[in-house]
Amino acid sequence: MNRFTNRTVVVTGGSRGMGASFVRGFVAEGARVVIADVLEQEGRALAGELGDQALFSRLDVTNEKDWTATVAAAEAAFGPVSILVNNAGIVRFATIAESEPAAWRQVVDINLTGSYLGIRAVAASMRQAGGGSIVNISSAGGMGASVGLSAYISSKWAVRGLTRTAALELARDNIRVNSIHPGNVRTPMTAGSDATAAGAGAVRDLPMPRVAEAEEIARMVLFVASDEASFSTGSEFIADGGQLAGRVPASAQPT
Repeated sequence: MNRFTNRTVVVTGGSRGMGASFVRGFVAEGARVVIADVLEQEGRALAGELGDQALFSRLDVTNEKDWTATVAAAEAAFGPVSILVNNAGIVRFATIAESEPAAWRQVVDINLTGSYLGIRAVAASMRQAGGGSIVNISSAGGMGASVGLSAYISSKWAVRGLTRTAALELARDNIRVNSIHPGNVRTPMTAGSDATAAGAGAVRDLPMPRVAEAEEIARMVLFVASDEASFSTGSEFIADGGQLAGRVPASAQPT
């Protein structure tokens, strides 16, 4: 399939993990992709591997000037931006009582304000392109709660409101805005032994008791970004192994 031939795509946090999987998926389907990230070495290596269909742009998503420069680089190399995937995000673990306000602000600035600045930065370019699709990566956590993740959970809930508001404001410009809510996903951040053990515990009682691969989330991102989802805006797409549906008690699990 070549759903994105001649489309210009910007993926934030695109140097590794889920973001890199999204980048590869778009390139495989004909897109020209800007890998936007603060991880320069990994991002430039990925762009070099993918060839003329990809370039790296250093982007701190909390910095307006970086956003302006990244959109300008995309337009100069490939033409107006048609698709933005707001994927960059971080997590910090601490209970509210034990957390530091600076850490709270950092998480909210990257996960929420970064997405706001991205939407704001690409809107004019998408109008020039005749329309576009913005995909905000929220989380299954954005529909629930977890102890020790107040900043992350709050930011991901807020991305839902940002998505719906942007969808209303941009629909008449033929710009769709949707959010995707992954559950536990295997990424470099979850590759350590402690994180792997914690992840295994978190999914043990899920209807689908495993961690997702990044490629599984990428397939949903590609669908939502494509014209196949042309009548969807302000919508929420979930890929969580049944996490939000409920837990399977040990007594009901196969032995």
